[in-house]
Formats: sequence, C-alpha cells, structure tokens
Amino acid sequence: MTAPEERSEAVVVRTATVDDVPLILSMIRELAEFERSLHEVLATEENLRESLFAGQPAVFCHIAEVVGQPVGYALWFPNFSTWLGKHGLYLEDLYVRPEARGCGVGTALLRELAGICLDRDYGRLEWWVLDWNEKAIAFYRSIDAVPMDEWTVQRLTGDALRTLAARDVTRD
Repeated sequence: MTAPEERSEAVVVRTATVDDVPLILSMIRELAEFERSLHEVLATEENLRESLFAGQPAVFCHIAEVVGQPVGYALWFPNFSTWLGKHGLYLEDLYVRPEARGCGVGTALLRELAGICLDRDYGRLEWWVLDWNEKAIAFYRSIDAVPMDEWTVQRLTGDALRTLAARDVTRD
C-alpha cells in the first residue's frame, strides 16, 4: 500500500459500530498472530459485542480506514491515576494491517485517542509494547512516547487468580 498522502487518500478514523464486531475480532486475531499468541485469544463476537456496546460500555474501539477499507483499530478504556487525580486512557490494542504500515494509520489512531484525552481532560495516554517489537518502539519514540522502564507488569490469571481469590487472609 502506498502512503495515503502520496495517493491523495486520507486515513479516516471512526468510532466502531456493532456491525464492526466481526472485523474487530478478525483484527484481534491478526494482532495475536503477529505477537505469536494466537492460541491465547478467547474473545468471541458475543463477548466483544457485550463489552463494546452494552448500555454502559467500559471499553471502546476506533477503526482506521483508507478508501473505505479497514486497515487498523485501537481498542481502549479509561483508567485512573491517583497521583494525577485524573482519568487517563489505556490503549489495550493498536493494530495496523501489514499492508498499511508506514502510511500514517498508527499516527491517525493515536491522534484520535490524544484528542479524546484532551476533550475529556484525561491526564495521560498509555500502553504496553512488546520489547522485541523494534519497529513499534521506534514509532513510539518518534511521537515522543516515553518508556516506563522502571515499572514491571504483574499479572494473575487462571489458577493463580482463583488461588488468590480463595486465600485465607488471616495467614498473612
């Protein structure tokens, strides 16, 4: 794909609709395959539909298109910083299809999210990136994103999550 600006075609970012759920799930799977984790995708159209389009959704999605063709998405949710005393925006997924990379799609999606942060007086926009994804890291540095090297992500899932939930706290 030639860069949109070279072809006089702009990247259009729009809010996802319920009709986009199959597309979103397809791109989630594409992202997981790129990240070597396709086997971990448990999301279904049904639970995405419920999460994104419930009465009071807590997660949101934007679709990027070039010439009406979907080429990427950003899935995000609000978080909160006690230090700032403000909400922020946590970007769960930023994905651009391979043929559209380098065409301004990632920048357009992040620009949309930055605008949401400013409109809502959110204090920050943050996300994680795999340490081996050098192209993404270089892109993030080019937009002045700052690595949070002193922080280490912690996670509980599956049996560890169930064990902790059932733990007798009187032993601690």
